Amino acid sequence: MEPSIIAIIVAGVIGFFAFLYFVPVNLWITAIFSGVRISLFELVFMRIRRVPPSTIVNSLITATKAGLEVTSSDLETHYLAGGHVPSVIKALISANKANIKLSFKQATAIDLAGRNVFEAVQTSVNPKVINTPPVAAVSQDGIQLIAKARVTVKTNIAQLVGGAGEDTIIARVGEGIVTSIGSSQNHKEVLENPDGISKLVLEKGLDAGTAFEILSIDIADIDIGENIGAKLQTEQAQADLKIANAKAEERRAMAVANEQEMIAKAQEARAKVIEAEAEVPKALAAAFSSGNLGVMDYYRMKNIEADTDMRGSIAKGGDSA
Repeated sequence: MEPSIIAIIVAGVIGFFAFLYFVPVNLWITAIFSGVRISLFELVFMRIRRVPPSTIVNSLITATKAGLEVTSSDLETHYLAGGHVPSVIKALISANKANIKLSFKQATAIDLAGRNVFEAVQTSVNPKVINTPPVAAVSQDGIQLIAKARVTVKTNIAQLVGGAGEDTIIARVGEGIVTSIGSSQNHKEVLENPDGISKLVLEKGLDAGTAFEILSIDIADIDIGENIGAKLQTEQAQADLKIANAKAEERRAMAVANEQEMIAKAQEARAKVIEAEAEVPKALAAAFSSGNLGVMDYYRMKNIEADTDMRGSIAKGGDSA
């Protein structure tokens, strides 16, 4: 066989498969027999626009069998916008079967907003339970309580676009639990009637502005934590003790300082006395020299001093007895 003939055959095979790729005849036949009216040119144009024809045609077949009115143009537009076409079709079918009002426009908007529209419809049909993390709060008697809640919610289709998610629900429920426990006079009241927390929290309308509707709030568990009141009193007593010790130390330091000052003054006075006593012999010598003091006067003065010392010794002896 000549090379030119082989080249023609290879080119023909390649051309045949390329034709089948750009003109999906099998898919077109399937659509026709499924009651979906779509032309071969539309399928070719989908390939040119880089839209997978199988995704669009299969979704159209599913929607047609379910009685939904959607067009290939609508599905192409949603796909090119970055949406998930099969998920939207499944959500529309599920909503239709459950008598939930959901339009194609709503479904695509929810899908493009980044939410799983099919899961949202399922949650609207079958409510789900959100378990909150442990929430610690203190009643007015100073006892800490740790509560866990189970929040039953269903999807609010109208609020899915722009509505807050599960995190907001959990935060609001936690805030409601803290407020409810904090307003209780006694922790025993909360332990005896945990449903009071649920009622108070539900009255606050915590699902406003969220993508969910709260059906019920059930307190799953309540544990007793620390005695915060007693702990605070103990810490206050310790702080007062530290302040008292500091003030006592300050007074002691002042007393020591005053004592040291008195000792210093006494030593200074003693030094002056010693200095004065040292001047006495000089004065006596000067008096002798000038003739103002005689020998008999000097002895008379000594006798007076001795008599004074004796009287002082006798007085001290009498006091000790």
